[in-house]
Amino acid sequence: MPDNWQSIDLKHLRALRAVAHKGTFWAAAEDLHTSLSTVSDHVSALEALVGQRLVERSRGRRTVELTDAGRLLLTHADAIESRLRAAEADFRAYAAGVSGGLRVGIYQSVANKVLPEVMRRFKARWPDVDVEVTEGDHDTQLVDAVERGALDMSFAIQPIPDGPFEIRELMRDPYVLLVTARSALAWKRPAAADLDDAAMVAYQHGKHQDLAEDFLLGLGVRPRFVFRSNDNGTVQAMVAAGLGVALAPLLAVDEVDTKVRILQLAEPVPPRVVVVVWHRDRYRPPAAAAFVETAIAVAAEIERKHAGFLRALVRRHRQHGSRTPARARRPRRLASRPG
Repeated sequence: MPDNWQSIDLKHLRALRAVAHKGTFWAAAEDLHTSLSTVSDHVSALEALVGQRLVERSRGRRTVELTDAGRLLLTHADAIESRLRAAEADFRAYAAGVSGGLRVGIYQSVANKVLPEVMRRFKARWPDVDVEVTEGDHDTQLVDAVERGALDMSFAIQPIPDGPFEIRELMRDPYVLLVTARSALAWKRPAAADLDDAAMVAYQHGKHQDLAEDFLLGLGVRPRFVFRSNDNGTVQAMVAAGLGVALAPLLAVDEVDTKVRILQLAEPVPPRVVVVVWHRDRYRPPAAAAFVETAIAVAAEIERKHAGFLRALVRRHRQHGSRTPARARRPRRLASRPG
């Protein structure tokens, strides 16, 4: 293999990536705002430098595809591009100094309960730092943005995919069962088995919803999902309306809503683990470190409040249970369920 790797330029790798993503040299040229001949020359030069055919060019076919060698090189090209963007973001942050900006990724339940107090405390100490918040439906997109350098940090849920990340745990967020207040007496001592074939309101598939569903499936429980939404308020409103019950992380729940009752399952549901993530290889200004420490302090306080709330919930249920006989459970034959 020729020793020409030091002659590879970013333009060669960008041409390869564009051809792979667009499927034709013409489309790649349009995407890169350059000519067809330029893209073709860059790919041909890259093939000569690495000593391997990277693009399969077949006569009579409008589209092209990468060879195995091309796909292998593309994985490294994407990583190189990501690191370059992170370096660019680094230098912008370094040039901005103490009065620069901080770009933070967030998702809804953290935005509702954690972020407001974090912002209040952080702005009191760092008034000249502009915080730009980006909300996402799924934290995977936000973590990808951290790797690219599009965000300085993001709140997320474990597990975090492999990558150049530093991770700090903020809190453990317990799951609770939400039922409409009108049927609370029928759910005095709920167990996971009671959810089998029960109508359930749920979130769209993502980490925290999949954690809850995997827990139930692990016990052989298959609810009937009648509605899904990623909006916390909508999920809780549908429960209040009697559409179904919901297994939700407490951070996503409005505890003072009188139209629902918050219960705990007899079986302990593994909590979701909320973390903050940043790029370990990027320059980290003092303001970013201060924001993380502030978030850790606020999350710890919320976690203690949640623990107290759940202890009070258990006491109330025990007191109520000592006065009222337990309801009879309908017989279950989980083994006979269809797969």
